[in-house]
Amino acid sequence: MTRRLAIALAAAPLALLVPATAPVTAQQASGSLAQAQAHLRGVNTMTANFTQTDRAGKVLTGVLTLKKPGKIRFQYEKSVPILIVSNGKTLTFIDYSVRQVQPWPIGDSPLSVLLDPNKDMSKVAKVVPSGDPRILLVEASDPKRPEYGRITLAFARNAQAPGGLMLQGWVALDSQNNRTTIRLTNQKFNVPVNDRTFRYNDPRPQGARG
Repeated sequence: MTRRLAIALAAAPLALLVPATAPVTAQQASGSLAQAQAHLRGVNTMTANFTQTDRAGKVLTGVLTLKKPGKIRFQYEKSVPILIVSNGKTLTFIDYSVRQVQPWPIGDSPLSVLLDPNKDMSKVAKVVPSGDPRILLVEASDPKRPEYGRITLAFARNAQAPGGLMLQGWVALDSQNNRTTIRLTNQKFNVPVNDRTFRYNDPRPQGARG
């Protein structure tokens, strides 16, 4: 994954990522990780407003749409000529200002932990201290593929949400330590989402398309 896409996906940390006050016991971590997995498996679709902050402090907003398995769309505000979308297999970064299209396998992105309902989080993720019992932080990375980066998911405990958790956002860190924060609001789970949402208009000349 290139630095440009990693920055787009992955910086001040989330306000929820407060300093730890006590270590997480093995029993607490196991139960909390299972709860996070239950939340992710219980979410077939999600829509939310997002605010993205990069390491330079630049803030962009837009709408996130997710549908499992593997589909996601970051629709940025109208003034931003970029789009990030996955059709279930390929994650694509489109820059309409320069007519550039860059695809990657979705499995090469840290976002795969959000999009694969069959992924066993115990193999790639761990609970990290948040310092606030209302907040659950789960850090995921593939030790065999460090170039994929690392993602820390932030959940708020909410009995009305799938698995008793509400995904608040995440912090993504690429292999060059470029950090990007995504904050979510107005989350809606398991609402109807049309597969056409994950298509895009290819800006490249006809002969230049792969």
